[in-house]
This record gives sequence, structure tokens and C-alpha cells, in this order.
Amino acid sequence: MNENLQSVFLSEEQIKEKVKEAAAWLDERFKDKNPLAVSVLKGSVMFFCDLVRAMETPVQIDFMTISSYGKSTQSSGMPKIVMDLAASVEGRDVILVEDIVDSGNTLYKLRELLVGRGAKSFTVVTLLDKPSRRKVDIKAGFSCFEVDDEFIVGYGLDYDQQFRNLPYIAVLKREVYEK
Repeated sequence: MNENLQSVFLSEEQIKEKVKEAAAWLDERFKDKNPLAVSVLKGSVMFFCDLVRAMETPVQIDFMTISSYGKSTQSSGMPKIVMDLAASVEGRDVILVEDIVDSGNTLYKLRELLVGRGAKSFTVVTLLDKPSRRKVDIKAGFSCFEVDDEFIVGYGLDYDQQFRNLPYIAVLKREVYEK
């Protein structure tokens, strides 16, 4: 394990099991539909790819980049769209795939934006949920894991663009981000 990591929070095996559960939940919900699955880059990309590959339901995919953290460990509270969707959401069932729901600000803004663009339905699947940090009243339809107020990295989640490639999720040592 990397010297900057305090401990493993979720193993690769634990993540794989929950990805299968999330895919089955989506398959049941979107049976006989053609949803648009949207990955919020960069953090959700690992989860997103594993999730859509595990689904049996045909799904179109697209990507958005939202920035709310920068080099900080806390959300700015003002999410900014850096890269927008290529596909139209009008009349579509949209599945938004997130790495983590923290303050809820990004998710709230994305829901308003996509529903405002005419999405037929808006469903959120998140790998991690951190309800203790929620600033707005919003929840995911399916959350794989709940996490306490720790700074975690791996499986797409980063600190200053590092650690995304870890196949597991780990707690980052406090001294790394409090420098």
C-alpha cells in the first residue's frame, strides 16, 4: 500500500459486488427502456465503466465534467460545468453516475439542469454517499456505500489528480492534504 494512505476502506472485491448490485437495480428499473447513462468525469469513470458493462439493459453513454473541488479537499459549493453532454436528454431516462455525493451541490445543480432540459426521468447511482456533509436535501436512488467524513481516494477518486488508478478505495493520511 502507498505510504500516503492510512488504510484500505473498500477492497476491490467489495466494490465489484456492489457494482453488480447497482447494475441489477438499474436493469430492473430500466427494463425495456433505452436510458442515457451519464458519467460525471473524472471521478466516476472507473465506477461508470464497470457499472454499464455489468448492465444487461442497452444503454447509451455520455460524459460531463463538473468542477467543484480543484486542489481542495472540500467542495467550493459552486459547481461549474467544464464539459457538457454531447447527447440531448430531452424525453430520455437519464442515469447520472457519480463517484461520491458529498455536499449535494453538484448533484442538485445537475438535476436542475438536466430536468430543465427535458429529461423524462432523472436517476442517480453513486458509488459513495457522505450524508454527514450534505448541504442540500438530495439523495441518490442507489448508493453503493456510505462513508464517514474521511478523505478517500482510489477507484477514480483523487487528491490533486493522484491515486485515481488504485483498484480499491483508501483513506488518505491527513498530513498529505493538510500540508
